[in-house]
Amino acid sequence: MVGSINLISCNFSRIPPPPPKHSTQSQFLREPRIRTLVQSRAPSPFLKPDRILLRNNNNSWQFSKKGVFHFHVCKSSLNNPDPDKTEIQEEARDWTSSVLLFALWGALLYYCFNLAPDQTPTQDLYFLKKLLNLKGDDGFRMNQILVGLWYIMGLWPVVYAMLLLPTGRSKTQAWPFVVFSFFGGVYALLPYFALWNPPSPPVSESELSKWPFNVLESKVTAGATLVAGLGLILYALVGNAGDWKEFYQYFRESKFIHVTSLDFCLLSAFAPFWVYNDMTARKWFDKGRWLLPVSVVPFLGPSLYLLLRPALPETTAPTDAPSSSDPSQ
Repeated sequence: MVGSINLISCNFSRIPPPPPKHSTQSQFLREPRIRTLVQSRAPSPFLKPDRILLRNNNNSWQFSKKGVFHFHVCKSSLNNPDPDKTEIQEEARDWTSSVLLFALWGALLYYCFNLAPDQTPTQDLYFLKKLLNLKGDDGFRMNQILVGLWYIMGLWPVVYAMLLLPTGRSKTQAWPFVVFSFFGGVYALLPYFALWNPPSPPVSESELSKWPFNVLESKVTAGATLVAGLGLILYALVGNAGDWKEFYQYFRESKFIHVTSLDFCLLSAFAPFWVYNDMTARKWFDKGRWLLPVSVVPFLGPSLYLLLRPALPETTAPTDAPSSSDPSQ
C-alpha cells in the first residue's frame, strides 16, 4: 500500500498504521483529518514502488524509503481531481495595511490637487525657475529655508534607495518607484509601500559586487549623503531671523512649498520603519537598536544609520551557485 501512495495529508510526523481489513475505505476516510491517507488511483511513473518523494520546508526534494519516515508539509488531494498537479498553496496575504496605504495615497493626491493652498501660482513658477537655475541673478534673495528644503528633497531618494533596494525588495520591483521619487518624492513611493510584501528576497554576492548595490552599500555614499544633508540643514538654520516667518507665510499660500513640506514630513515619518526593516535583515537589531529612536530625527537619523550599519551577512546574500543534490541518495 505504501508503494502506491501519491500524497499524504496529516499532522503526524509518521505515517499512521493502515486500517483494519474489516473497515471499509469510506469509514477510514471519515476518521479525523490527521489520519487521512490518500491513495493514488494509478501508480506514479516517476517514483519507484519502494520510494516516496517528499518536499521539505526549504523547497528541496528528497526520497524516503518504504517504511516509517518524517515530513514537514503535507496536503490532501481528496478534493483535487488530479493529485499529480497538487501544489502547496502560499499563505494568504493580509491586505489591510496595503488598503490603508493606498487610501492614504489617494487622500494625499486629492488634497494636493484640490485642497492645498494655491494663492500664488505665478510666484511658485518663479521660485521653481530660480531653484532650477533657469533664472539669472535678478537681485531677489531666495529664502534659505526653502533652498535647503529643495536640495535636501533631492537627497531623500538616495536614502530610500539605500534602504529599499538591498533589503526592502519585494515581488514588485522597487527601483522604478525609487527613480520616480526623485521627481515625486513620497507620492511616488507610497504605492510601493502598499504593494510591498515581506519577506524580501535575498541579495546574492554577485549582485552586491555590481551596480547599483556596490554604490548603495558603500560607506562613502552614506558618508557623503550625511555630510551633504547636515550642511543643508545648517544652511537653513543659520539664515535670517525673518526666514522662518517668511517660510510659514509661503507654506500657507504657496501650493509648491506646501506640498513639498508635506513630502518632507512624510518621508521623515516612514523612514524609521524602513530602518528597522533593514536592521533586522542584517541581523543587527541587538547591537543597533539604539539607532531606532535616532532615526526619528528627520533625514539625519536615517543617514547616520546608513553610515553605521554593517554589511549584509552571508546568510542574507547567498552565493549564486545552486547546491546540487542527488535524488537517488
